[in-house]
Amino acid sequence: MNEKQKKTQKLRARLPRGFIDRSAADIRAVDEMIAKIREVYERYGFDPVETPLFEYTDALGKFLPDSDRPNEGVFSLTDDDDQWLSLRYDLTAPLARHVAENFNEIQLPYRTYRAGYVFRNEKPGPGRFRQFMQFDADTVGAAGVQADAEMCMMMADTMEALGIARGDYVIRVNNRKVLDGVLEAIGLGGVEQMNTRLTVLRAIDKLDKFGPEGVRLLLGEGRKDESGDFTKGAGLREEQIGKILFFVGITDYARSADELAALVDGTSRGAEGVNELNTIRSLVLSAGYEADRIKIDPSVVRGLEYYTGPVFEAELQFAVTNEKGEKVVFGSVGGGGRYDGLVSRFMGQPVPATGFSIGVSRLMTALKNLGKLGVEQVTAPVVVCVMDRDTESMGRYQSFVQELRHAGIRAEMYQGNKKNFGDQLKYADRRGSPVAVIQGGDERASGVVQIKDLIEGKRLSGEIEDNVAWREARVAQVSVPEAELVAKVREILAEQAEDRKRAG
Repeated sequence: MNEKQKKTQKLRARLPRGFIDRSAADIRAVDEMIAKIREVYERYGFDPVETPLFEYTDALGKFLPDSDRPNEGVFSLTDDDDQWLSLRYDLTAPLARHVAENFNEIQLPYRTYRAGYVFRNEKPGPGRFRQFMQFDADTVGAAGVQADAEMCMMMADTMEALGIARGDYVIRVNNRKVLDGVLEAIGLGGVEQMNTRLTVLRAIDKLDKFGPEGVRLLLGEGRKDESGDFTKGAGLREEQIGKILFFVGITDYARSADELAALVDGTSRGAEGVNELNTIRSLVLSAGYEADRIKIDPSVVRGLEYYTGPVFEAELQFAVTNEKGEKVVFGSVGGGGRYDGLVSRFMGQPVPATGFSIGVSRLMTALKNLGKLGVEQVTAPVVVCVMDRDTESMGRYQSFVQELRHAGIRAEMYQGNKKNFGDQLKYADRRGSPVAVIQGGDERASGVVQIKDLIEGKRLSGEIEDNVAWREARVAQVSVPEAELVAKVREILAEQAEDRKRAG
């Protein structure tokens, strides 16, 4: 084997499909957003909890019915004891396991929040990632719909804390019991009709996308899309379709409540759902949350086999430009509802629970569109240049850096190999550094440092054409005693901040 064949092949750097690297700006934007959400959750009396990224797969409920291999919807592996582990696909199933495992120690009702990454082993696409962040709040152990009403009010407060104005968002509320009551009233009750019910619910969920006529087709024989692909419908009769479309078409709940009650009359589950919706509406109105903030909306369908009562969705109402250049309403940034059966899987007894999940990445995109996020730019660090590399000089440069850091100023000593002073200033310029601190042998002998205002220097170099104007402008470089280093850097940073404020 010759030398060329022996040579190790260089690895190709490549990002896995469906995953992204996050920039400093995005990380800071998310941190800023999460801090505002957390403040609202804390104000409502919720406390944080953290669960691991991995759970036993059976705890997540994600097995194929005819295989010992987990569903492709989750990322899974086997442990050394041959048990399947999976990366969590949401934050709710791990909470249910946590509550069940610690049921005798936790205080009910258990009010908790958590933020973290979840993972979906699904085909990635535009805006659809395999790893993304959620921020959830849940109340476990409260059976009354006042807990659901509180979730809706908390979500409205969260939207406003993030700077989203009233009229730009709405919390839409429905109840799975009402949906079930409507379906039962039109003859779709019972176990034998389960598949038809799911088809109907999926059709209703397409209302925003296809409109009433598209849903009518999906409830009937089926719908053919623009490409010619045909989706088989639920096969309902016109009378049944008419009642469903009336239900999902309700826009003024107060005016239609009596007709809705009549529609589900004779179904105990439907009547119970209507009563719960009326209670939620009464509670939020009493607390000052009008229909422009929290709205009863029968078109909301979430978690077809997951939620057991009230369901809610946070929807943004303003328009954005999509990848095709079209103006579209931004839409949902989070949702939730009552899931009384999830904790009960572990307990063998009823454990009521309700919660809400915010899609952090999607909401961050919305806030950027509104100009509500990342407005406050993080100031790049002050760079202390390295003029001499003997131990004594390096120690002095490091002491300057530490003085600045201890004063709360971001700072770094130049760590590169470039000895050329101009190259160090180029580095500081590429970093966006506001100030460079310079001390050569002459300055050190005099006990002074040169402080260069890099922002002003850059501006002056582009705007000033003659030496007289340069001298009359704000000085871009000054010499100060070492003891005044921190004070002078602070002064320059304050002047730069004032310039940015005026420019903004």
